[in-house]
Amino acid sequence: MTEDENLNHGDSRRGSLPEGPATGSIPTPGSIPASSPGGDWRADRIGSAHRGEKPTVLRRLGQGFAVIGDRQFLPGYAVLLTDDPSVTRLSDLPRARRAAYLADMERLAEAVERACRRLDPAFLRVNIEILGNTDPYLHAHIWPRYAWEPTDRVRRPVWLYGEEYWRGSRYELDERHDGLRVAIGEELDRLGTG
Repeated sequence: MTEDENLNHGDSRRGSLPEGPATGSIPTPGSIPASSPGGDWRADRIGSAHRGEKPTVLRRLGQGFAVIGDRQFLPGYAVLLTDDPSVTRLSDLPRARRAAYLADMERLAEAVERACRRLDPAFLRVNIEILGNTDPYLHAHIWPRYAWEPTDRVRRPVWLYGEEYWRGSRYELDERHDGLRVAIGEELDRLGTG
C-alpha cells in the first residue's frame, strides 16, 4: 500500500482503520458526481442532503444530518448540519429544538469517539465546536484528536493546521475512509435516539 493509499498517511504510530467498501445505505464519495442534477452538492450542502444527493451523509438525525467531513487529516472528522438552512445560529432555534440539536451533536460526537477509539489506539478525545464564521448555517464540528499529532498542534485548535491540510488531494475524503464511515454510522445506530 502506498502512502497516499494508507489512511495513516505513512505514520506507523497510527492505528489501522478498516478498509473496504461501504455497506447499507451509506453512499460513497465517488457514487454521486459533484455536478448531480441538483447541482454541485458542495454549493448546497443542506439542500443536497435533503434530496439524497450529498455523498457525505452518514445518517439523518432528529434535527439535522450527520456527515463525514470533506477533509480527513484527522480521521473521523464529522459535522452535524442543521436541516434548516435559514437557521444561522443555535439561538435561532426554539428551546426544544435547540436541546434536540445539542442531543444530536452529542450523539454524533460519541459515535465518532467510539469509532475512532476502536480503530486507532492513539485516539485521545473529541473537540466539539459551533463557530458559524464561514458557512451561513448552523453546524457543529466534531474533531477527533490523536496522540500522533504534532506536539505543537495536539493541544491547540485544529484551525492552526497549515494550508496543505485544508487543500489538495492528500487529505480529501475518498474510498480510503469507507471503513471509517461505516464504523461511525454503526455507532450512531447503536446509540439510537437516546
